[in-house]
Amino acid sequence: MKDIKDLKIAIVVEELTQLGGAERVLDALLELFPKAPIYTLVWDKEKTQHRYDQFDVRPSFIQKLPFGIKKYKWYLPLMPMAVESFDLSEFDLIISSSSALIKGIETTKNQIHICYCHTPTRYLWSDVKDYLKTAPIPLVARPIMPLVISMLRKWDLKASKRPDFYIANAENIKQKIKKYYNRDSVVIYPPVDTDRFKISQNIQDYFLITSRIEPYKKVDLVVEAFNKLGLKLKVVGSGTKKAEIAKMAGPNIEFTGRLSDEDLAKAYESCIAYLFPQEEDFGIVPVEAMSAGRPVIAYKKGGSLETVIEGKTGEFFYPQTVEALVSVVKNFDAQKYNSQFIRNHALKFSKHVFKAKILEYIKDKIN
Repeated sequence: MKDIKDLKIAIVVEELTQLGGAERVLDALLELFPKAPIYTLVWDKEKTQHRYDQFDVRPSFIQKLPFGIKKYKWYLPLMPMAVESFDLSEFDLIISSSSALIKGIETTKNQIHICYCHTPTRYLWSDVKDYLKTAPIPLVARPIMPLVISMLRKWDLKASKRPDFYIANAENIKQKIKKYYNRDSVVIYPPVDTDRFKISQNIQDYFLITSRIEPYKKVDLVVEAFNKLGLKLKVVGSGTKKAEIAKMAGPNIEFTGRLSDEDLAKAYESCIAYLFPQEEDFGIVPVEAMSAGRPVIAYKKGGSLETVIEGKTGEFFYPQTVEALVSVVKNFDAQKYNSQFIRNHALKFSKHVFKAKILEYIKDKIN
């Protein structure tokens, strides 16, 4: 019987260029395996706030190309080559955290490759049209992008056969892995640091949304709805659309920018309800809000269906329109929810649960 402590382990991630949900997974894996080197396509120390400086981070050759860190998406056609360039021969176990191409690392029959899959590559399968419209692709390269996408699809399908085992981050992703890659998987939900939040008796008079302010996050939809409602709204976060959306906001809407962890926890704990207007594969932030005992008003699609219990921990709106959201908020009664029930539900998605399930899964696969 093998012991995890005796294994040489590597962690492989897409890119370290922000601090989002995928990085929460990485952080939990590093708590389990702090000596594991991190292989990644590119690493932006500033954008990741130097969180990984203490670890052994090994970026691909894209890191050294002109503008390789800041404009790494320009090198999309080279990414399969970069993924395959990693020499992982010294490791017994490789854990990839993949939302795109990184699952295509090459391993041998004597190694075990477990892929924690956030989603099959969106821009190759489910969101091709949107990607071609909105991706930061130089104008000169746009005419050849359909050909690039076609070539990458073929590679991605081949690469999807390389992991020995798949873990999906949600039931809807399990279905997509089967649909696009014809691979089976088990679901282990991403880690939420529920210990950071507590129930407060000091509920104030505002609704809350925390988000990168980008088009697909649908912050504009929430702002339009609250312009009509006239109710207080706090918008936490920043992004490329912040100035544009802030201009359209009425005086009842406050843009706070980014907050410290402590101030963010207080914002969650004191809101009437948390708003989640976008479709996500899982969605960590609604669970953070529920960890503080606060109900969630979410778009009825994607990961929210797996985390929000209608009438118990929040409500859904559908379709994804201003009118639908306005209607739900107008009829929303915060008094009907039990904060302790909401928090207890959120604890099912805690980091402790994630780490225990990952260890249990690995132990099963190495024996």
